[in-house]
Amino acid sequence: MEPTSTPAPDDRALLGRARSGDRTAFSELYDRHVRAVYWQAFGVVRDDDLAEDVTQEVFITAWRKLHGIDVVDESLLPWLLVTARYTALNARRGRLRQEARQTDLTDDAPAPGSVEADVVAAQVRDEIARAVARLSETDRRIYDLCVDGNHSYEQAAGDLGLSHAAVRNRLSRLRSRLRADLHAIREPA
Repeated sequence: MEPTSTPAPDDRALLGRARSGDRTAFSELYDRHVRAVYWQAFGVVRDDDLAEDVTQEVFITAWRKLHGIDVVDESLLPWLLVTARYTALNARRGRLRQEARQTDLTDDAPAPGSVEADVVAAQVRDEIARAVARLSETDRRIYDLCVDGNHSYEQAAGDLGLSHAAVRNRLSRLRSRLRADLHAIREPA
């Protein structure tokens, strides 16, 4: 007679135990899904280190939101993969913003003594400040958090009490408006 093995608990059962404070159950969920989450993140960011950071952030988010997670078809994986995708997209945007800032600081610096470049840069900064001042309070906060700061859409949404989609949409409209406001300064007189 062959020994019978007990089937591994499904994700719903493990999640229930994790919600009760069972770290071993959460560790089991991690072990079960970490590879799929990593590859989802890597598919977006195309960088090993950043994909690892995203994977870690996804499981930290899962731990924080244990009581709000819905299991689909007895699996936590759909929730984890969606969270990984959005977290990776935010991480990629953050990395691109950081690279753009570094490029702006090094490559686009005016030549020493270039008075004309200094004047134009000052005009652009002043026009941006005026355009930002004309925004609604919420849009100014979104600008401060996501453009001037390094907040992801999700972080800004949490700070402002808005949805991720609302922050993304408002920021898109805000950028379009600022581009239009700055267009006049770029046109030759």
